[in-house]
Amino acid sequence: MPSTTAEREATPHGMPVHEVVLLAETDAETGLSGVVAGERLASLGPNRLPERRGPGRLRRLLGQFHNPLIYVLLGAAALTAALGETVDASVVLGVVLVNAIVGYLQEVRAERALDALEAMVRTEATVIRDGTAARVTSDELVPGDLVVLEEGDQVPADLRIVRTRELRVDESALTGESQPSAKDPLPVPHDTALADRANMAYSGTLVTTGGGRGVVVATGADTEIGHVHRLVGSTTTVQTPLTRKLARFSKLLTVVILGLALVSVVIGVLRGEPFAEMVTAAVALAVGAIPEGLPAAVTVTLAIGVARMARRNAVIRRLPAVETLGSTTIICTDKTGTLTANAMTVRQVVAGGQRWEVDGIGYSPLGDFPPPSPAVREVLLAGLACNDAHVVLQDDRWIAVGDPTEAALVVSARKAGLTEVPERVDELPFTSQRRFMATRHAGGVVYLKGAVERIAEFTGDTDHTEADRLAHQGMRVLAFARTHVPEDTPLTEDTLHGAVSLGLQAMHDPPRPEAIEAVRACQEAGIEVRMITGDHLGTARAIATHFSLPDDAVHARVSPEEKLRLVKQFQADGHVVAMTGDGVNDAPALRRADIGVAMGRGGTDVAKQAADMVLTDDNFSSIRAAVEEGRAVFDNLRKFIIWTLPTNMAEGLVILTAILLGTALPILPVQILWINMTTAVALGLTLAFEPREPGVMRRPPLPPSLPLLTGALVQRILLVSAVLLAGSFAAFHLHGGTLDEARTVAVNVFVAAQIAYLFNCRSLRDLRPHVGFRRNPWLLVGIAVTVALQLLFTYLPAMNTLFDTAPIGWRDWAVVVALAVVAYAVVEVEKWLRRK
Repeated sequence: MPSTTAEREATPHGMPVHEVVLLAETDAETGLSGVVAGERLASLGPNRLPERRGPGRLRRLLGQFHNPLIYVLLGAAALTAALGETVDASVVLGVVLVNAIVGYLQEVRAERALDALEAMVRTEATVIRDGTAARVTSDELVPGDLVVLEEGDQVPADLRIVRTRELRVDESALTGESQPSAKDPLPVPHDTALADRANMAYSGTLVTTGGGRGVVVATGADTEIGHVHRLVGSTTTVQTPLTRKLARFSKLLTVVILGLALVSVVIGVLRGEPFAEMVTAAVALAVGAIPEGLPAAVTVTLAIGVARMARRNAVIRRLPAVETLGSTTIICTDKTGTLTANAMTVRQVVAGGQRWEVDGIGYSPLGDFPPPSPAVREVLLAGLACNDAHVVLQDDRWIAVGDPTEAALVVSARKAGLTEVPERVDELPFTSQRRFMATRHAGGVVYLKGAVERIAEFTGDTDHTEADRLAHQGMRVLAFARTHVPEDTPLTEDTLHGAVSLGLQAMHDPPRPEAIEAVRACQEAGIEVRMITGDHLGTARAIATHFSLPDDAVHARVSPEEKLRLVKQFQADGHVVAMTGDGVNDAPALRRADIGVAMGRGGTDVAKQAADMVLTDDNFSSIRAAVEEGRAVFDNLRKFIIWTLPTNMAEGLVILTAILLGTALPILPVQILWINMTTAVALGLTLAFEPREPGVMRRPPLPPSLPLLTGALVQRILLVSAVLLAGSFAAFHLHGGTLDEARTVAVNVFVAAQIAYLFNCRSLRDLRPHVGFRRNPWLLVGIAVTVALQLLFTYLPAMNTLFDTAPIGWRDWAVVVALAVVAYAVVEVEKWLRRK
């Protein structure tokens, strides 16, 4: 018990009802007066979660330009415009604006978790004021109000229960508890965990059976759901691995580009070249070295990944989450509804000395059940008769109406063909104190259902071997009995003694078979799987055994703060964390995780809006599929980056070399922009459509600390850059025609070599790709488009005028093709040597 008045006020669950009523200055029968309720509403404000203000639209848009490479491009556009090169400046500026608009639109669609949370708790409630019951909106409730709860109601505020009538509340969205919680007014120790406070009903939870009354002890931001609201609001999202790597890469590339540009200007001026010309050359170097097509390629590749994942029941809400899945090193998964079906299911029936297995998962009454023996039939009939639940087909899904445990008994009986029971004429309802239920039917037949040891008090059965065996398997075991009490005799506990034991029904929330296989596949892929649940430790470990999860991978009775702390701890240890969840209590951890995964069917809107990905089938196996697609997306992004960087580097080196040697520029700034933008779209983006390579789930995840480009890949980029530099420079200087013709040849060398290198990049390791062109026809389409564009670039008069090009002869084309073949061969030989 709390030792001080402050503690006692802070823990109404630890106080007797009369103390709660006294401190709330209310009445347990008549509630508050209308006048007092109005005064408190004016003083404390409405029962509503506080609104938050995010960054404005202009600030969001300006934030898209906060990137070192974007700064360089904007500077290049400004300098180019100042020098009168409006075409160059317009192209560069257009690229920057397109990337900014795409990022802005993506960001505006996100960040809705708190809005959904606020909508979730807006409901109506029955409140007693001045001794009269009335319906009011939940916004109007104040501390001290007396609220009436009935089956199907959503709890409108945090309530201290003062009276119950078989009240059970589904708190799974807040606590993770898989079973509805029985409520009673008795006080509990002040340090009792949230999920075990039987005398409290929390805002946003749902009354499944029974009814009762409760005094409002917290509203708005002071409720438990308000606490989660604050956690979500204060939880910062983390950058994805790709975002972090691209940020580091961009900063490094910016420093290198600016350094080379400055060096080129200084060297040119020292050699006596005009300053304006050197600035133009430096701009050309900067524009050439920056991969303008990279942002667009990243967006398109991720978008294609989104489409592929959607076909495998995973809907992506934030584009970078696609790649994050491929880098995931640890998955923290909820138990109920993700690893399990979130539907209590009878698995075994014990009667007449026999064990009967029941197949099927969930509340569907369809399933194979062998013709029941008379003893088994009587146990199933008892479960159907002593029952207040039923199941209905809704949107092609069978759902439970009423208590999930009772719904499971209905389903087991219907699987055996039992649908009708004798008319009920009387009952002893289940209570947390009674721990059993009895129903009397026409003719005086009485069925009993309840805890094994409680039913044994009426039957005298002392052998609980079967019940203990089933309980050790993580099952919930109910015992059934039958007796006869004439209809003119009162139905009391005393009249039930001498009942005949009928048998047992054992049930649990079963693991999904496909989830078992998916967990195994993730483990084989080097991904650690941990179960984090609000359920009891025994139940969690029983389910974990089906997934071969060790005990240290199971975290039970976990609060929202603890979930958030676990995610932060794993991230601090260097992990890329995927977190699954479906309840309000999961929202802070979903938001903090590198990749938050919510359930589409059974998940709350709060969880969906806080998550990066939503599973449309609520199935862990879809996470496995999404990880597989995520790895393929990351592979394709690396292929694009490794394909485009040699061209950018070689373009910059061509400019720098020309300045160092004091020769004419082999390619002009506007020609560089032509190469970068046309090939990035027509050629580079085709790599985004590459199918995943075999064995993608048989390799460990890449360490988060691993740079975007490994040493081997950097060496390949340098090698290809050197080939492009040497080839284009040689083709330019050995050409015997005009300057425009020589530059046209040099540009076509770059493009042809990029086409050849595209084939190299279909597989970064193998000498030839594992898949043919039929799996990616866009590759051939892109090559055809590029060839057509280069022919226009070379021979169309308008293009000759715009880009300072000139028609070239077949001998020049032979040189272009030969250099492209050499480039392809050099890379394949490098692969072969590295594999040796």
